[in-house]
Amino acid sequence: SVEIGESVRGEDVYIIQSGCGEINDNLMELLIMINACKIASSSRVTAVIPCFPYARQDKKDKSRAPISAKLVANMLSGFFDIPVDNLYAEPAVLQWIRENIAEWKNCIIVSPDAGGAKRVTSIADRLNVEFALIHKERKKANEVDRMVLVGDVKDRVAILVDDMADTCGTICHAADKLLSAGATKVYAILTHGIFSGPAISRINNAAFEAVVVTNTIPQEDKMRHCPKIQVIDISMILAEAIRRTHNGESVSYLFSHVPL
Repeated sequence: SVEIGESVRGEDVYIIQSGCGEINDNLMELLIMINACKIASSSRVTAVIPCFPYARQDKKDKSRAPISAKLVANMLSGFFDIPVDNLYAEPAVLQWIRENIAEWKNCIIVSPDAGGAKRVTSIADRLNVEFALIHKERKKANEVDRMVLVGDVKDRVAILVDDMADTCGTICHAADKLLSAGATKVYAILTHGIFSGPAISRINNAAFEAVVVTNTIPQEDKMRHCPKIQVIDISMILAEAIRRTHNGESVSYLFSHVPL
């Protein structure tokens, strides 16, 4: 059962709920909370969702496949057109690289698949370094077949960048590929660290200097079992987005700056 503990009449309400753990329970809880606030006469309700539930199913990749991300978006919007602000981890990632990798000026940003090319080129441009990508041919879900490296990583620090890591098969294979191609060190930076199944043992056995994720999904338990996992705190980004939304200011400033 969900009950709002105090009056929200006329208030601007922000509900923070990430799409991780017991996803369906969390999603239902969020929907009930939104409804409870609306019928309690709040002036506006904003859902703050650090990790969007079912986001991986965002397009129809085979016949009869659902587009679950759109279904969830429709459930949240109540079938009205509502404004959506997408927040990006890129400014925080750039800051982490500059502050934590001493030899970042001699690094190369690598995408573990062709789909992330736009993401890595953006980061590489802003650091003024080169980029590479790994083209992979998949046989079936969660199984990586052959990997082809496009780009020169020899005698450089390779930084793998991706939107999420689940079982970590892809990034661990990619790390081996980069080291065998002559990279001096390999880091992985991922927005959402799901880390299911064998992920933790794979990271522990892989040759990463560090695997860096944001805390859109709580990582305390995973960090206890894997010393290589480091976390970028994005709470300030969410706080500033909430402040700007509440005051009617532009949120796009956050696309290129980390709030202090």
